[in-house]
Amino acid sequence: MNKTLIALGILIMTVLPAQAIEAPSLSLGKTLFEATLLGTKGKSCASCHPQGKGLAMVGDFNDLELKDIINACLRDALGGALISTDSQEMNALLAYVRKFQKNQQ
Repeated sequence: MNKTLIALGILIMTVLPAQAIEAPSLSLGKTLFEATLLGTKGKSCASCHPQGKGLAMVGDFNDLELKDIINACLRDALGGALISTDSQEMNALLAYVRKFQKNQQ
């Protein structure tokens, strides 16, 4: 678990300076979505959802519900730690995942 937090911290520190102007950042969200460092199983979100496969229905969920789903995936599928629902990282992941929703407005 500590290795995951350290890896996440390093990942964020390398991406965050370039993302300081806008939050949540789709670029940061994409980086986190593709990162295998979020868990202990060597997988990323993109491992199960390449090019957003299976995410078309995320529009059916409000932000809080979707953040809970993201955290469940991080915990169960990736073997990682939960991310604070108020964090820049979670909001960036949420924004990136939302771009795959079928009923975008």
